[in-house]
Amino acid sequence: MLAALAPVLAFARPAIDWHALAPEIILTATICIVLLVDVSTSERNRWATSSIAGIGMLAALIPILTLAVKGGPRIMFGGAYVVDDFALVLKALFLVAGYVTLLLSTNEIAEGDFWEGEYYLLVLSSVFGMTVMASARDLITIFIALEMLSIPAYLLAGWRKREVKGNEAGMKYYLMGVFATAVMLYGMSLIYGGTNSTVLAEIGRQIHGSFGKEPVAALGIVFVLVGFAFKVSAVPFHNWAPDTYEGAPIPITAFLSVASKAAGFVAILQLVFLAFLGRGDVIRPLMWILAALTMTVGNLIALRQTNIVRLFAYSSVAQAGFMLAPLAVVGSSASTTREVLQAVVGYLLIYTVVNLGAFAVIIAVGRKTKSGEISSFGGLFEYAPGLAVAMGAFLFALAGIPPLVGWFAKFQVFKALVSQGGASGITMAVVVGVNSVIALYYYANIARTMFMDAPPDGDRTPIRVPVPLLAAMGMAAAATLVVGFIPGVVAHLAEHATFALGG
Repeated sequence: MLAALAPVLAFARPAIDWHALAPEIILTATICIVLLVDVSTSERNRWATSSIAGIGMLAALIPILTLAVKGGPRIMFGGAYVVDDFALVLKALFLVAGYVTLLLSTNEIAEGDFWEGEYYLLVLSSVFGMTVMASARDLITIFIALEMLSIPAYLLAGWRKREVKGNEAGMKYYLMGVFATAVMLYGMSLIYGGTNSTVLAEIGRQIHGSFGKEPVAALGIVFVLVGFAFKVSAVPFHNWAPDTYEGAPIPITAFLSVASKAAGFVAILQLVFLAFLGRGDVIRPLMWILAALTMTVGNLIALRQTNIVRLFAYSSVAQAGFMLAPLAVVGSSASTTREVLQAVVGYLLIYTVVNLGAFAVIIAVGRKTKSGEISSFGGLFEYAPGLAVAMGAFLFALAGIPPLVGWFAKFQVFKALVSQGGASGITMAVVVGVNSVIALYYYANIARTMFMDAPPDGDRTPIRVPVPLLAAMGMAAAATLVVGFIPGVVAHLAEHATFALGG
C-alpha cells in the first residue's frame, strides 16, 4: 500500500532548498534558544538572551554571504518564495538593522513586569518576518510575512505599559495597522478574484493582459498599495508615527523608523515591479501624489517640533516621501524602471545606517539629560565633542550634504526622476529639491543648538557611553563618512538587487 502511494507522496512534497532557507532556520533556532534560556534561568542570568540574539542575527548573515557567492536565484513553492539578489541584499539589511537595534537596547529596556528575554524574542520574531518578506513573491506569503513582523512590533511599541504614552503608542500603532491590513486584504481579494492566482509573476502576466484593463484591477492595485502606505508612514496614513515613536522605547523607535519602514518598501517594490507594472498609468499618479504629500507635510510639521524624537518621526515621514518619489516615474521606460529600483534600494540602505546612528546619539545624550527636548542638546560640543560631531555628520547626511553618504541617496533619486524626461518627473524633482532645502533647515537647527548654545542647566559633565552603544554609533559614523567618498559600494549593492521571476 505504502509502495503504491510513494510516487504520489513524492509528487505532492515540494522541493525545499535548505541552503536558501538557512537564514530563516537560524533565526528560528535562535528564537527557540532565547525562549528556553529565558524560561529556564534565573533573573540574574537573563542578560545572556541579548548575546544569544545578537549572535543568532550575525550567524544568519553567513548563509546570505554563501548564497551571494554561489549566485543564481532559488525558486521554491511554485514561485511563492524566491531567494534572489534583491532578497539577499534586503535580508542582510534587516539582520544588520536588527543587530544594531540590540546594541542600542543596552540598558534601555523599560522597567516593568516584562523580562528582557521577551524583548529580544519580539525583536527576533519581527526580524524573522522581515526576512520572509524579502523573499515573498505571493500575496499570501506577503500577508503572512507582514503579520509576522507587525504583531511583535505592536507589542514592542507598547513596551512601556505603565506609561500613558506607552499605551497610546501601542494602541495607535495596532489600531491603524489593523485598519490598513483590512484595506490591503480587500485589495488582494479583488486581485485574486480577477486573476485566480496569488503568485506575483502570474498576476503580473494577467495585469499586462486583459484583466489589467478592467476597472476592478485599478481598484485592487490602489487598495493594496494604500495598505502598505501605512507601513511606510506615507501621508495621509502617517498619524500613528509621531505618537508611536515618542511613546515607544527609543531603540524600538529606531527599529520602527528603519527596519519596519524598509519592510514596507520591500513589499511595495515587489508588488509594483512584479505584479502591477502593467498598470503604470495607475501607479505613477498614485505614487506622485503620495510622495509629494508625504515629503512636504512631514517636513513642514517637523519645522515646528521641539522634541527631538517627534522631529525624527516627522523626518522619517518626509524621508519616506523621498523614497516614494522615484516610483512616480516607474514603468515609463525599461531603463528608467531599472534606475527607479536602484534609487529606492540605495536610499533604503543609506537611510537605515544614518538614521540608526542618529538614534544612537539621541540615546547616549538622553542617558545624561533625561530629556527629549532639542534644547537639552545645547552645548553638547563643549562636554561631548565626539557625540556632537557624530550627530552633526548624521544630520547633514540625512539632509544630503556632500561628502556625507546621504548626498548619493538624493542624487540617485534625482537621476531616476530626470531620466524619465517628462513633465511629471521634472516636477517631482523640483518638489524633492525644495523639500531637501526645508529639511536642511531643521537638521541644521539641531546642529546649531549642539555647537552654539550653552548647556541649558550648566552641567558639563562628560557623557559615558556604553560599549555596545558606542560600537553601533562608530559603525554608523564610519559608514556615513567612508561610503560618502566611495558611494560605489552602495551603488553596486543597489544595482545587483534585482528580481528573479518565479512561477
